Amino acid sequence: MQAVPSPLPLARLVARGVALVGLAALGVAVGVTLLDIALSLGESGIAGEVDIVQLCVMAGAWLAMPLAFLDDAHVSVDLLSGRLPHRAGLALKGFGELLSVALMALVLRYGWDTAQQQLTFGDVSQEIGIPIIWYWAPLLAGAALSILAALLVALADLAAALKGAPR
Repeated sequence: MQAVPSPLPLARLVARGVALVGLAALGVAVGVTLLDIALSLGESGIAGEVDIVQLCVMAGAWLAMPLAFLDDAHVSVDLLSGRLPHRAGLALKGFGELLSVALMALVLRYGWDTAQQQLTFGDVSQEIGIPIIWYWAPLLAGAALSILAALLVALADLAAALKGAPR
C-alpha cells in the first residue's frame, strides 16, 4: 500500500503566499508612515495615514498567522513537554494545537458575526472612510487559514505520536 502524501507542503506554500501579502501590507504601513513623517516636516501629511496604517497592520498580523502555525513559530514555553518521552511530548503538542484550532474557530465565529454587523451598518473609518469590513477581511481569512494550518499540524503531530516517529 502506498503512503498518502502529506498536505503540509501544499499548505505551507499557500501560507507563504498569504504571509507575503501580509508582509507587503506591513511594508506599505512603514512606507506610508515614513512618507507622512517626511511630509509633516513641510507642514503637510498624508490624509488618512492612521486608517491606512491600521488596515495594513491588521492584514500583516493576521495573514502571517497561518504560516506561524505551520512553521511552529509561535512563542511557547516548554516546561513540561521537553521532559516527557518523545511520543508523549508530541501528543501533548498535538493537543495544544487542537486547542489553537478551537481558539481560532471562536475568533472566526465571533469575528464573522461582528464583520456582518459592520457590513450591515456600513461603518467606515474616521479619516478617509475605508469600509470597516476591509479591516475584518484579513482577520477572517487569517483565522480560517489558521484553523486549517493548526489542524494539519495537530494531525501530523498526533499521527507521529501514535507511530513513535518524528514529525
